[in-house]
Amino acid sequence: MEFGSAENPLLVSVRSGARVSMPGMMDTILNLGLNDVSVEGLSKRTNNPRFAWDSYRRFIQMFSDIVLDMKPTTKEDIDPFEEIIEGVKHAKGVKQDTELDVDDLKTLVTKYKEAVKVKTGKDFPQEPQQQLWRAIQAVFDSWNNDRAKYYRILNKIPEDWGTAVNVQAMVFGNMGNTSATGVGFTRDASTGENIFNGEYLINAQGEDVVAGIRTPQQITLIGSKRWAELQGVAEEVRKAQFPSLEESLPETYQELKNVQEKLEQHFKDMQDIEFTIQNGKLWLLQCRNGKRTGAAMVQIACDLFREGKIDEKTALKRIEPNKLDELLHPIFTPEALKTAKFVAKGLPASPGAASGQIVFFADEAKKFAQSILVRIETSPEDLEGMNIARGILTARGGMTSHAAVVARGMGKCCVCGAGALNINYKQRTLEVNGKVYAEGDWISLNGSTGDVFEGKLQTQEAQLSGDFGLIMDWAEKYTRMYVRTNADTPKDAQIARKFGAKGIGLTRTEHMFFEGERIKAMREMILASDLAGRQTALAKLLPFQRTDFEGIFEAMNGYGVTIRLLDPPLHEFVPHETAQQQELAQEMGLTLDQVKQKVHELAEFNPMLGHRGCRLGITYPEITEMQTRAIIEAALNIKAKGLDVKPEIMVPLVGNFNELEHQLKVVRKTADAVFKERNDTIHYLVGTMIEVPRACLVADQIGQIAEFFSFGTNDLTQMTLGFSRDDAGKFLPYYITNGILKVDPFQVLDRQGVGKMVELAVKNGKSTNPNLKVGICGEHGGEPSSVEFFHIVGLDYVSCSPFRVPIARVAAAIANLTNP
Repeated sequence: MEFGSAENPLLVSVRSGARVSMPGMMDTILNLGLNDVSVEGLSKRTNNPRFAWDSYRRFIQMFSDIVLDMKPTTKEDIDPFEEIIEGVKHAKGVKQDTELDVDDLKTLVTKYKEAVKVKTGKDFPQEPQQQLWRAIQAVFDSWNNDRAKYYRILNKIPEDWGTAVNVQAMVFGNMGNTSATGVGFTRDASTGENIFNGEYLINAQGEDVVAGIRTPQQITLIGSKRWAELQGVAEEVRKAQFPSLEESLPETYQELKNVQEKLEQHFKDMQDIEFTIQNGKLWLLQCRNGKRTGAAMVQIACDLFREGKIDEKTALKRIEPNKLDELLHPIFTPEALKTAKFVAKGLPASPGAASGQIVFFADEAKKFAQSILVRIETSPEDLEGMNIARGILTARGGMTSHAAVVARGMGKCCVCGAGALNINYKQRTLEVNGKVYAEGDWISLNGSTGDVFEGKLQTQEAQLSGDFGLIMDWAEKYTRMYVRTNADTPKDAQIARKFGAKGIGLTRTEHMFFEGERIKAMREMILASDLAGRQTALAKLLPFQRTDFEGIFEAMNGYGVTIRLLDPPLHEFVPHETAQQQELAQEMGLTLDQVKQKVHELAEFNPMLGHRGCRLGITYPEITEMQTRAIIEAALNIKAKGLDVKPEIMVPLVGNFNELEHQLKVVRKTADAVFKERNDTIHYLVGTMIEVPRACLVADQIGQIAEFFSFGTNDLTQMTLGFSRDDAGKFLPYYITNGILKVDPFQVLDRQGVGKMVELAVKNGKSTNPNLKVGICGEHGGEPSSVEFFHIVGLDYVSCSPFRVPIARVAAAIANLTNP
């Protein structure tokens, strides 16, 4: 065979070769090298005219879509090639591409080339070398298509990695009934079960499987029977129309089974294998570590450890911390499932429970706060909408289709191949057995069973497996840095303790002021005209604060609880609408003008840098006195119950030594007064929240009197970068898309800027106070790469929201194994 030969053409595929798997995000071109002359040569050499012309029509479509830019770009655009092939099938009265004969395929080729001429004004390229270099350039260019960019942002893949392009000789799965193409997994990518599984199509090429255009068949007999049971297909129908590869080509199946065992034994991880069978001969196209759900990730890691293939350190490092979040998602309650109205059954492509309103187009997924994306089949262009939607439902495609693979990678609930669905994009309707559902109607998906239900179903907390506990045990064993939680209520504190949090890194006291009588007392304090009036109002708040703290201390028995003194500006607690101001005036016995005047006085041009944090406590020390009293009294009350209480009082927004010293004196004086009144004491700490860049620079001074630092990286990020958290959303997406920033610095710590501030503050603070405890309580405390940085610079703990505690624990342990 020779590339460009008319009589004996060598055909090649042109594929991307990025250093990490990006399924479907970049382009592939198959059967390259065919033209009007060589198709006849291929036909004669193989003695298979149908195969030759089928390959040629496929090549024209792929090359035209990718290189000649003929692929539809909006939902209103009509795909000219799909329109042509559907027209030919309709005229012949057939449904499948495989039912078209040689003459039909020749007609398709002619019509396809005519469509190219109409669209581009030029004939379809016939010179193989020109085809090759144009295809190579197009695949390189696909690194920068919108879906690839979005996928990299989603998965934190660096933009500058780039891609290779691989040119490979073709093998053909479309040469007849002893040829096939497929994708196999050495273990179940959805559940983690140790069972070889996958899908294939007879007389097809690889794109047919992942695109979901034809419903694929199962590789194994047991998988085929499971599929038939899920789909309600009778056994005799399954054997006749949907036989497994194990039944259709038993010798090739056995060879594939042996190969997958060798590959997993070699790589010691679950493998995703792409293969082609050409006239009964097995060819492997590629293998890679398979994408998997969070549940499968945990089970596979633990099973490989139990099988002796990997040790527990390797098993722990196989865990992607963020994917643990999937295991913590709610599931439908048994009561809801008992009364749920069944709609349809599909394949359980990606587990979880999702309820949402139907949308039919990916770019409209934002239309509803909770949406379910319903498609005939998904394509890589749907990526952003798939990420936004709560769940994905497709009428076509199997467990290795684009929708299934991408949904599992995202941890998104997905049901594929629900064949009973009749989807009408034009009318925006979904019809099942005579019942019509319109855009905006609620449906629910059970991605673990493949069931589709009508309406919105109630959920409950997920039930965690024993393997999850084993992962947490390993995390505990190999970590240096421990994990606390950000919690404002006893309920949140109890959830975090269940997940292994060792204390509270941030309790926001202001969140306790917004309910019922509390907000009234808070507003009374704000509107008071003198100290006596403020103290009277604060006395009303004291019992509320004390009770709240008691519940939190009780939940965190034996662990430290960091309570931040009042932080936000006072204007956040007063109404700004006239009607609400009038109501407040009546409650307080004031005139509307008096209330308006006070609200006006509280207004600030830049409230985040204004009268807030320690500045409030310095201006109104009575606020610090009340909160300190509530904390110390609550601690003594819980101590009296025989529990171990460890209160830590945190002064926010400190920028210099004098600010902290002022508040420290108020706290110590108040605590001493309570101790004297109660004739009892308790050990407590006083520290500060490091949020101001200047505090990092003078941390050696602040560290002389602070007993702990807790980095508030949310505010530290906005002050260091000069970005307003509330306004950055207007330009940050542009920055990331255009490579000005690689990631959102409010989600992933800016190591070069904010990170250096943290590192400097730790070094400076410990230079004057070697026993200084240092932690972080910003949103970055639950983000794995940020957790790694905090480990490297020597923080004692990170603190995050309750449901991110397991993520942070595993991230901290992996950071310790990677950076001992």
